[in-house]
Amino acid sequence: MTDDAVLVVERADDHVTLTLNRPAKRNALSVELRDAISDALDELAVDPAMKAVVITGNGPVFSAGFDLSEFETAAGDDAFGRRLWASSDRYHETVLHFPLPTVAAVNGAALAGGFDLAVMCDLRIASPAARFAHPEHAFSQVVYAPLHDLVGGAVARDLALTGRVVDAEEARTLGLVTRVVADDELLDDAVAVAREIARAPRDVLVSMKRKIARRAGIELGATLDL
Repeated sequence: MTDDAVLVVERADDHVTLTLNRPAKRNALSVELRDAISDALDELAVDPAMKAVVITGNGPVFSAGFDLSEFETAAGDDAFGRRLWASSDRYHETVLHFPLPTVAAVNGAALAGGFDLAVMCDLRIASPAARFAHPEHAFSQVVYAPLHDLVGGAVARDLALTGRVVDAEEARTLGLVTRVVADDELLDDAVAVAREIARAPRDVLVSMKRKIARRAGIELGATLDL
């Protein structure tokens, strides 16, 4: 993949694949990338042809989380700091409120905010190289509510408070991922799931996502309140 965009958007008839495209930065979720994800999802949300979204990463890492170099910039630049947090708040709300099913094809490490992105998707399929952790637990709050909704309080507390690494097979046993498939089959498998989802009418899928969001009961607000 050679596209220079930080997010590559590949459309099919009834679904789209979003590829995080900062491999040299381990697909870190910069302001630019978060805004690109939010913009793409806002556009797809009102596209009557779209029924599902696959999200994956370019290279060996799904996403290493937020771009920590930007926090260093924000420490000395109040205007950028405000932009950073506004981008973060919008991004989390957009992903969590997206009205169509989302499938994460987790091709490698999903750490910190990358872990959050995978968890905020409706379904997750992983390669054997996938691993999940919240290393930021040592210096910052962890986005907790979506993880709790997915795996329950006991597992969520363990992962959020210890930051321990979960490999692909353990993730499957914990219910973090639906299944683990070979690296070269991962994206095809995720797209096949998206196509299966897309067999349903769009209005049915939108109604199902409303049920999912209502049952999750996640109160949106500032990123660190999640």
